[in-house]
Amino acid sequence: MRNMARAIGPIPFVTVFFMMLSGSGRAQQPSAQNAPAPDLTKGIYMSATDAAAAVAATAAKQGAGPNGLTRVFQLAPYTVQIEHRNPVAQTATVHDKDAELFYVIDGSATLVTGGTLVNPTRNGDNLAGTAIEGGTSQKMSKGDFMLIPQGIPHWITNIQGSFVPMTLHLPMVK
Repeated sequence: MRNMARAIGPIPFVTVFFMMLSGSGRAQQPSAQNAPAPDLTKGIYMSATDAAAAVAATAAKQGAGPNGLTRVFQLAPYTVQIEHRNPVAQTATVHDKDAELFYVIDGSATLVTGGTLVNPTRNGDNLAGTAIEGGTSQKMSKGDFMLIPQGIPHWITNIQGSFVPMTLHLPMVK
């Protein structure tokens, strides 16, 4: 995969990667209220211009809040989102039933993984906390990927300006 990413570049690689994950090679549909059902007989497309406009609209509605979400595609059980994170305190998280893939579209931050969640509270299949103790810090910048396994605490800190990752939750197969 590393050679594939190098050969075709980071943005097309993301597209190819998601098509491989779907198992059938079908892309996913942008989500909107009352949107028609996607045509699953062909690939479904969202341009970089449309994605950027959606993220800008999310950021405008978000204001000073910590995290705004733009749903890009949804094809059960997968949901692809673009997050817009402001440089304010973020919640640390553990997902009990899925891994999470991050691809940084813009900005930079530190992603802390592992360790122990501080002040954990349950929210459905997830835990949320105020921080992580004893984790490993990794600086993340435009073009970087990180895959966080199911059950591993993760926390975004040290956001420089804003941080815009694309995320994909990957349900674990039993």
